[in-house]
This record gives sequence, C-alpha cells and structure tokens, in this order.
Amino acid sequence: MTYFKKWQGRAGTAPQPPAVSELAFIGLGALLASGLLSGLAFYTKQPLILGSFGASIFILMLVPALPFAQPRNLIGGHLLATTVGLACFHFLGSEWWLMAVAVALTVMLMPLLGVSHPPAGSNPIIVYMVAPDWSFLFMPVATGAFGLLLFSLVYNNLSAKRSYPQYW
Repeated sequence: MTYFKKWQGRAGTAPQPPAVSELAFIGLGALLASGLLSGLAFYTKQPLILGSFGASIFILMLVPALPFAQPRNLIGGHLLATTVGLACFHFLGSEWWLMAVAVALTVMLMPLLGVSHPPAGSNPIIVYMVAPDWSFLFMPVATGAFGLLLFSLVYNNLSAKRSYPQYW
C-alpha cells in the first residue's frame, strides 16, 4: 500500500451515536462536572480549571469503560504530564522547542508507566503557556483531577448501564 493510499481510510464504518437517553445522561454529567469545577473555582477563588479537564470530562462521561478513563490514567496522566512540563520548563528553560520536548516525553512516558490519558497530553503545553511555579501541580492539577475522579465515581454509577471504574 502506498503512503497516500493509506489516507483513504479502511472499509470500516463510523460508529453510531448513543441513544438520546444516554446522550442526555452524558450531557448532564458534563454540565455537572464542569459546573462543579468552575463553581468551586469561583467561590473558593482558587484556580481549579484547566483546558485539559474539559477533554477529561468528555472521556469520563462518554466512554468511562475505556482504559484512558480509569482512575490511574486520569490521575497519573495529569500528574505525570504536568510534572514533565514543569521539570522541562524550570530545569531546561522556556524556549519554544522545549515545550515540544516536554510533550514528546509525556507521550512516551504515559504508556511506559501505564497512565495514558490523552487530555493530559496538553498539560505540558499549558505549563509553557502559563509559566507557573511547582504549586501548579497541586492546584489546579491534582485537586481538579481528584475532583473529576470523585465526581465520576458518584455520577457514572448512578446509571444501571455503567460501572465505574473498571479497575484502579
């Protein structure tokens, strides 16, 4: 198969959307999870919001049974990616290409350590955009990720069709 021939895709079909009742459950969960984080941030005056949390909510609500959604991946992925970003930023520097190095290291280390969570792959980029100190790892990253985990444990198990997590 030639290189450009691969771009045509395979003979598979696109997945069907979930039933309307499931979409309503997913949408309500996304609303409540993001509302919880943003409401807590507003009332406590603490930074609990990251762009990557929106993508985490997507995975936790839409496909909670996938490995990417499991607690070790959610928590470990966010903590690892942020630690890599902070280490590269603080120890190596703020040059543009070091952000790319931080992302590459994150993409390699997540599967190696068994904590792959795609939304967290953007955390090194966030670190380079915000230039935070090391406390960023705890607030908003750890606090927000644990908040999302707690929410997912409660909310996903309200549905008779779901069981979360699949493993720890």
